[in-house]
Amino acid sequence: MKVLLLKDPKESDGGPDSYIKEFGSHGLKATLIPVLTFEFISHQTLSEKLFHPDQYRGLIFTSPRAVEAVKLFLMDSCKKEAWKNYLREKWNTKPVYVVGKATAGLVTEIGLKPQGEDCGNAEKLAGFICSHIMLESVTVYQTSQHPDLQESLTNYFSQEGVPASVIFFSPSGVKYCLKQILKLSGDFISQIKFAAIGPTTAEALLTEGILVSCTASRPTPQDLAVELKKCL
Repeated sequence: MKVLLLKDPKESDGGPDSYIKEFGSHGLKATLIPVLTFEFISHQTLSEKLFHPDQYRGLIFTSPRAVEAVKLFLMDSCKKEAWKNYLREKWNTKPVYVVGKATAGLVTEIGLKPQGEDCGNAEKLAGFICSHIMLESVTVYQTSQHPDLQESLTNYFSQEGVPASVIFFSPSGVKYCLKQILKLSGDFISQIKFAAIGPTTAEALLTEGILVSCTASRPTPQDLAVELKKCL
């Protein structure tokens, strides 16, 4: 049974994407199509804040890309040395919150100790952190449509046909993909089970009038595969 996942492929220890691997264990042939490209911004602002941990009570990483922005910061040899010598230790005396296991894994790679990974989404994480905490946010990346997206979607439907399910991983995926998927599916659109990685993405689909067959209880390959199997 074929399913289409609208996300970037992620390799783990040189192996296949964790979603491809997990879905395969459930007898599902999954194909990934990248939806977005990312541009990292606010380098100087991020650097200044990371160099002053004493001014903050903790860190919140809202996505894997946010962690990648810090990794980019660490590519500078002087900053990397400062991180190893004292910055990392100072930040580790404070809570470091994340949304989801993928983000938690990347946070661990930079030497920090994540909390809240099982909350699953930002709304639940907010409850985990508790209220009445002043937040200071830094936008460290911006997104745009992947240049090959439209061609990739057309080629997929031409070669593989209409999938049993299309899974969206972000509201941006809904914005950039839904219209063409509806067009490519034609009269067979009713055969597709639309799924979402989380409640925010599900809400974006519902806003477009799309029936959401399932939403992952947590943003992990295992939870998504379990929910999808229930509706297929």
